[in-house]
Amino acid sequence: MIVIKTEEEIEKIRKSGKILRLVLDMVKENIKPGVKTIELDMMAEELINKSGGIPAFKGYRGFPNTLCISINDEVIHGIPSHRVIQDGDIVKIDGGVILDGYYSDAAVTVIAGSPKNKRDVELVDTVEKAFYEGISVIKPGVKIGDIGYRIQTFVESRGFSVLRDYTGHGVGKRLHEDPPIPNFGSANTGFPLKPGMTLAIEPMITAGDYRVYTDKNGWTVKTVDGSNSAHYEHTIAVLDSGVRILTE
Repeated sequence: MIVIKTEEEIEKIRKSGKILRLVLDMVKENIKPGVKTIELDMMAEELINKSGGIPAFKGYRGFPNTLCISINDEVIHGIPSHRVIQDGDIVKIDGGVILDGYYSDAAVTVIAGSPKNKRDVELVDTVEKAFYEGISVIKPGVKIGDIGYRIQTFVESRGFSVLRDYTGHGVGKRLHEDPPIPNFGSANTGFPLKPGMTLAIEPMITAGDYRVYTDKNGWTVKTVDGSNSAHYEHTIAVLDSGVRILTE
């Protein structure tokens, strides 16, 4: 069931998103060669708690940490550990915050230290721009397929692939709500957008094939061909006037 939010509820999500933005900005500044992923996770949890929020991911379906931290061929759901970030690693940080019962969800990809090659830089640049391509079409009446079509067309025009097995989603009163928002598809298909919908739009792309598998830890999603990947996400609201990003 799609949950339509009131203006007051959208504002609550925005306040949650404001905390999440502070957290992701802080973590980005600390992504450097030599840093352990668990250290980034601990920083994030401390700041969320100090800000009056609750880590949305910790304990969700048994996930053990505050952040998902995925590196290189790991696309999403990486578990923080004592793994040390290396120079040139492509690091994906995905987080969520609960504040007053409302959820926000966002992600960013950063290259630690010096990029290994131009292709990695293009990959990270493409995933962020793909998000903005996707939301550029959002307004009441536009169909969900239009978002995925715009993202897929842009990503593939740059020689990259979009995941098929994982999608964006509704978010607000729960971390995952209806409807799913694929990053691929056909224009003018799917459910029409309505004012008051709050969505997590999150392109997930790879430098090679789009096929993925889940690691033996039961969480981390990796590319089958070992190619590098990138992820970018914001929580947005559909308004009468168009779209508003709630996690920036």
